[in-house]
Parts: sequence; C-alpha cells; structure tokens
Amino acid sequence: MTITRRLTLTTIAALGALSFAPTAWAQEKTDFKVAWSIYVGWMPWGYAADTGIVDKWADQYGISIEVTQFNDYVESINQYTAGGYDAVTLTNMDGLSIPSAGGVDTTAVIVGDFSDGNDAVFIKGAGALADIAGRDVNLVEFSVSHYLLARALDSVGLSERDVKVINTADPDMVGAFQTPDVTAMVTWNPMVAEIETLPDAVKVFDSSQISGEIIDLMVANTDVLADNPKFGQALAGIWYETAALMTADTEEGAAARAAMGAASGTDQAGFEAQMAATKLFADPAEAVAFTSSAELGATMDLVRAFLFDKGLLTPGATSQDAIGIALPDGTILGDTANVKFRFDTKYMQMAADGTL
Repeated sequence: MTITRRLTLTTIAALGALSFAPTAWAQEKTDFKVAWSIYVGWMPWGYAADTGIVDKWADQYGISIEVTQFNDYVESINQYTAGGYDAVTLTNMDGLSIPSAGGVDTTAVIVGDFSDGNDAVFIKGAGALADIAGRDVNLVEFSVSHYLLARALDSVGLSERDVKVINTADPDMVGAFQTPDVTAMVTWNPMVAEIETLPDAVKVFDSSQISGEIIDLMVANTDVLADNPKFGQALAGIWYETAALMTADTEEGAAARAAMGAASGTDQAGFEAQMAATKLFADPAEAVAFTSSAELGATMDLVRAFLFDKGLLTPGATSQDAIGIALPDGTILGDTANVKFRFDTKYMQMAADGTL
C-alpha cells in the first residue's frame, strides 16, 4: 500500500477550480468528525480509534468523536474544506494551499511530526546533487516532493530551470526508476526505502537537510475550536497518549508499532524504519517549543513563496501575501485582513502542563 500525504497535479488543478461555499460550522455542539489518511505520522489516529483511546478522551469531555480513515489523502482535505469534517490530518503546505486558500479558517491543533529523511532525491550512478543539472526529474508535481526539489536545487546554486520536471504518479515511482529513461527522482517513503535498495540508486538529498520544513499536522476549523474548546483538548489528549505508547520501549509499544505497521501495509520493522526518518513529537513541551520557534515562521515564508510561484495560493493572487498566516507569538505573515491559517500552541501547552 502506498503511504501518501501528497497532492497530484490533476487534483491541484481541480481544487483550484472549486469555490467552497461558507459552511455553518460555528456553533456549540457535542458530535465531531475527524478525517485522517495513511502516513507514518498519522497512524496514531487510526490506532487510537481502534483501541478505545479516542472514546476515552471524548467521554472525558462529554463529546463524541468519529474518526474516519480516507484512502485518498486529497479527498479527506476536500471533505474537510467542504464542511463535512471538523478536523483533518495534512501537511503545512497543503493546509495553506487547500482549505485556507479555499477560504476556510484553519488552525493547527497538533504539530505531530516533521519529515526527517522520509522524502529524498535520487540520481542514477555515482555523483552528487549538482549532477542533477540537465536531467529529467520524475516526481509528483506540486507536491512536497516538488518543494523538496526546489530546496535541494537552491542548496547547490541551481534552480528548476536547470532540470525538467516529469509528473509521475506515486504508485509508479519504483517501477519507473528501474527503466533506462529515468535518471533522477524525488519521492517519499515507503518508495524511498525500496529505491535505496536498487544497485544504481544514489540518494543525493533528503528532508533531513531541510529539517522541520515538511510538517505533518492535525488541523481543525478555527470557528469550531473557538466554540468548542473541549474538542481541541480531546484531540491533544488522544495524540499524546497514543504517541507516548507508540514510542515506548515496552511490549505494549512494540505491539502498537506492529499494529500501525500492519494497518499501513508494512510490518513492525518497516514501520519503525519510517519512524526513524520522522521527527515525531511525543513530548508536548517539545512540540510547543518547535511551533513557537522563529524557524517556523521562516519555513512558512518559504512554503508560501513556493506556492505563489506555482500559482497555488488563491486564484488571482498577486503576491505571496494573499493569505495571512498567524504564528503563536502574534506575528502574521501576509494579509492581516485575510488570516486563514493559524498555528496555536494552546492545546499542546495544556498537555505539557498536565491540565487537559
């Protein structure tokens, strides 16, 4: 099974044509819906639902939380953006380019992890990253792989003008790399792990070299959170209980990792290998520190610049400032009158303080 949290060119184009009508989210309520999709950093949500951790925290706050797995990552975000779900798992880049660009005010409740080697650039044969110049590069266009390529090229004084991007579907990556015509590729795990075993594959760059930039989140509708803070508290409780379990060096921890591996189409060893390439925030204090750091603002500056350059912010956007991004210290990147993407440490801090 392909573990994916990325967008395809076709989907991006289709989403750009959509206009999401305002939805009557803002109200006090007791029943909530959460969408998630398969990826190493999001497997805890499915495990928590299966093992009763979700119900435990929902019951504590007198609410109900329905957790739904989507096999199609993009569809999960689409459903959230259209108002069918109160919260969804997504990356920082996709949160800005889809729901926020679609007019849905969205808050990052849980900063769960960042890619720390799960995403990589490969070339065939001996060489270094600079040798990618002049080559066709196969990747999922407008995805975080595309972003990784842009950052990699910049690190050696190159730009996208020095290569030719070939849009390639993620299920085709491993097979495509083994054909004579493909000499450079950018992809993510589990494909990275498979390609690394091929005799002519040379990994020349990975996401550990742009540490902290490809971030995986649990986001919720901002108005829902404002009217229903217990929902945010329950989400934090669910995440940190499950993350502590899955990272524990115990029999229970091993069993959790084995279960998450099986649910994601691999085994315990395969899942643990992907965890090793992921900086998972099991400690809420560490998550708060990361989210409050100046580096997050710098990262989102890079992300919004990339999205604007690719025409993925809003239809007719004239600059990267089209959408406002609120950081925990009150700083706003972009349009202060159009803040649609927010990083809020409130619920993570409650977990760190033991006040959930």
